[in-house]
Amino acid sequence: MWNFARIAASSLRGTRRLSTAIPGPCIVHKRGADILHDPWFNKDTGFPLTERDRLGLRGLLPPRVISFEQQYERFMQSYRSLEKNTRNEPESISSLSKWRILNRLHDRNETLYYRVLIDNIKDFAPIIYTPTVGLVCQNYSGLFRRPRGMYFSAKDKGEMMSMIYNWPAQQVDMIVLTDGSRILGLGDLGVQGIGIPIGKLDMYVAAAGINPQRILPVMLDVGTNNQKLLEDRLYLGLRQPRLEGEEYLEIVDEFMEAVYTRWPKAIVQFEDFQFKWAFETLQRYRTRFCMFNDDIQGTAGVALAGLLGTVRAQGRPLTDFVKQKIVVVGAGSAGLGVLKQAVQAVSRMAGNSEAAANSQFYLLDKDGLVTKARKNLDPAAAPFAKDPGEIDGLAEGANLLEVVKKVRPHVLLGLSGVGSIFNEEVLKAMRESDSPKPAIFAMSNPTNNAECTAADAFKHAGENIVFASGSPFTNVDLELVWEPFFLVLILSLMECYKQLLSALLLI
Repeated sequence: MWNFARIAASSLRGTRRLSTAIPGPCIVHKRGADILHDPWFNKDTGFPLTERDRLGLRGLLPPRVISFEQQYERFMQSYRSLEKNTRNEPESISSLSKWRILNRLHDRNETLYYRVLIDNIKDFAPIIYTPTVGLVCQNYSGLFRRPRGMYFSAKDKGEMMSMIYNWPAQQVDMIVLTDGSRILGLGDLGVQGIGIPIGKLDMYVAAAGINPQRILPVMLDVGTNNQKLLEDRLYLGLRQPRLEGEEYLEIVDEFMEAVYTRWPKAIVQFEDFQFKWAFETLQRYRTRFCMFNDDIQGTAGVALAGLLGTVRAQGRPLTDFVKQKIVVVGAGSAGLGVLKQAVQAVSRMAGNSEAAANSQFYLLDKDGLVTKARKNLDPAAAPFAKDPGEIDGLAEGANLLEVVKKVRPHVLLGLSGVGSIFNEEVLKAMRESDSPKPAIFAMSNPTNNAECTAADAFKHAGENIVFASGSPFTNVDLELVWEPFFLVLILSLMECYKQLLSALLLI
């Protein structure tokens, strides 16, 4: 048995060496300038002379061949120079400048772009995704230079089945779809929300190894209720109010049917849909198509991984998760998704019903603590509403500080989209937590919308905490020679996200 295992491992290692040294052939059907204008195949000045002859590139490039490694070094020098020159500029100007130089590379040479991204993921992830992507989406119409992904609009009704075949890739594995109705914590950005699917898929390529030729970012433009955008002469989307009701669902239905007619095995990720459509579309399509909603299920999977990791960080066995008192601030699609997933986990671990598991969780929205005494209680939040008789000393609508002081939670988890809602008083109240190492999760993004900063959490709640966030923060100097736990946790959450992705499709 062991001999067989050794032989198999040796064979696998040999196969990997061969595949690395001699990559499979790539058949290119284009010639001449068409290749130079295609970022999938363009090597810039890296084409050797033999390829220039075969592909009709002689005379279309400078005569000197610049290797891939030299191009890589040249780009990094340009980036570092830009970084130095914008050091004293406002953060928004500096971030957009960095995004532009990366975007220009993406437009002309995808191979080099992804190599740069993979090798420098810590530096570039905040540029291609949160927090910079929020700024990019807010200004996308003015930043637009070259289309990426596909756009399906309300004006395309009845044409989507034929439109889907306009995409040049024969196979697509991963589609990220948004309607731009709730981009991060920035609200309705209409067609400009396309920046989110683009950035998210770039992260999947760089961090999860998905083939960049088999991804597709998609914007479903059904109008916008953002009056500022409707009045913007540069706005690239439909100038009409958002479709509602059955008209809206008919557009989404047609898109989903078109996608799965051409690519029946593709995964469609719904991203940044407003609350009322996030749950509706998930329930509508989850049993018919291979799809999931990232705000409800993806955030929930990552948050649950973090919550379980917190128990370990507290030096307790994983089974103690059922004893954790968790206050969730934010009753949108993300907050309710996390809450539902965590309650299910507690229920399964304890062997109890979900109703019993609910006793450890407290939900707050913009009106305070959610209880069954609330008038016009949102049906989606109703399963998590507290019975006033179970929470002595807390009334319907109790504010966050009151809840933290009374409950003394092990975990304070924010998905509110309200920046700095975990203020100094709230954070200091967490010092009285029933846990010797309480956890503070400020998961809203972009960074300006985070419930608190990492520095404030450690300053006011104490150094002996677990901190996690949805957006990156700089290191916190605790005058100790150690790597702040929150950075380790963020990296762990990214890894857990990849591992949980397939499982979430079954939830």
